[in-house]
Amino acid sequence: MKVWLGGLGALALFVACTEVEMPTRNEGAQIYTTYCATCHGPNATGNAADGVTLKQAPADLTRIAQRNGGTFPRAEVLSQIDGYTREPVPGMTMPEFGELMSGDLVPVDVGDEKMTPTPRKLAALMYYLESIQQ
Repeated sequence: MKVWLGGLGALALFVACTEVEMPTRNEGAQIYTTYCATCHGPNATGNAADGVTLKQAPADLTRIAQRNGGTFPRAEVLSQIDGYTREPVPGMTMPEFGELMSGDLVPVDVGDEKMTPTPRKLAALMYYLESIQQ
């Protein structure tokens, strides 16, 4: 007999059957340094690293919550990073990060208490960005 579990049911079963170690801010900081700091700057303020010339300044990632009424929009941030709902910005090219989409999944609350299985590296980066909001 086959049993189909909906999103939350499958996530609950996944968590119950697997010991999940949630990503840390430090793990996210390392991922940021590897994938994001060249364009968004070492402090995530949108100032590209020395020697990097861009057509347009990247977003200040320390003010995401400020630009969203004081709330850090987890689902939107995850979608922007993974490219799923990213709209093209004239003059800007944000790369796709396939490497961040591989590996273990962790449950992430993306709002309204909706837990979403999310690649660990992607979740770590999101947690780091959330932790550096001004």
